[in-house]
Amino acid sequence: MSYYKILFLILIIFLKTGNVLSLENIFNVNNIEITKKTNNSNDDLANKAINKGFDELLEKILLSKDIKKLSGLEFSNIKKLVSYYQIDDDAQNNDKDKVSFNIFFDKDKLHSLFSSKNISYSDISDKELYLLPVVLKKNQIFIYNNNYFYDNWNKTYQSELIEFILPIENIEVIQNISVNKENLFGIKLQDLFKEYENKNLALVLIEDTDSNEEKIYLKTSILNKKIDKTIKLKKKEINTNKFNDEIIKAISDELVNIIKSQNLIDIRTPSFLNAKFIVNKKNNLVELNKRLKNIDTIDGIFVQEFNNKYVLLKLRYLGKLDKIINQLKQQNIMLEFINDQWNLKIKK
Repeated sequence: MSYYKILFLILIIFLKTGNVLSLENIFNVNNIEITKKTNNSNDDLANKAINKGFDELLEKILLSKDIKKLSGLEFSNIKKLVSYYQIDDDAQNNDKDKVSFNIFFDKDKLHSLFSSKNISYSDISDKELYLLPVVLKKNQIFIYNNNYFYDNWNKTYQSELIEFILPIENIEVIQNISVNKENLFGIKLQDLFKEYENKNLALVLIEDTDSNEEKIYLKTSILNKKIDKTIKLKKKEINTNKFNDEIIKAISDELVNIIKSQNLIDIRTPSFLNAKFIVNKKNNLVELNKRLKNIDTIDGIFVQEFNNKYVLLKLRYLGKLDKIINQLKQQNIMLEFINDQWNLKIKK
């Protein structure tokens, strides 16, 4: 193939505009249900879905303090952020009184908005959090038995953003906590969660006293970074189980916020990666481009050098290198550092 034909092919592949409308895109919000009324037009329903979808998007990717910065955004400006929306016909057939929408927000327009408001957003790749709630009451410690929080956590709080995993009963954990009962705050999380090395971990100590406050201590390891927090909740004169449910929700919200804070992406400071891609039957250039465009944190793809054997690409990405490596793996793209050169390879 001649030089100019190769050049033309590469330009067609990498300069073709348009985003892949994948339901898994971080900036998409799916299954937004809107109740139909007799006087609602299709535009009315779509506008309600866009407004609701935008609120859900902010809850998903922004810290609580940053959501407030966008609270006054007019709907006309919100609507401009939408690149596409679709009606889920299957969901509509199941319930004639409701319409289910999938909203696709434009990544570049959102980046521009967040940048203007000095907002970083969160892109969470590891959604699992291994959690152990422990109750401290009248000099007693409740781990697995007689522990409302252990029994009811996932019945009370569920989130598409984070999966809370409560490990099964383990005699070693009981012994470890018993030995360290005078200094539970000093326990190493890795000793409690030996089976979950390099995972997101959280030990929740709930101190139930006779005072009018409930004290909760969070000891976490998020992306291998230790973060401790203290929460105080005023006791309410309501059913005990209902108050315990409020405690679960408050702790869960705080844990989600902590995980978001450790997965923030600053739009204003992109990084660059030069990588060689060997072109052959296994390594298809079109397939590589397709997979790269499924990764939200890749903000640009540039051709630096090319011939009939390889293409040298420069990837502009947001976030940390280990995150982009993990996201490439999720798309079955291997990134390896060989002979002082990053190399991309498609894994079938």
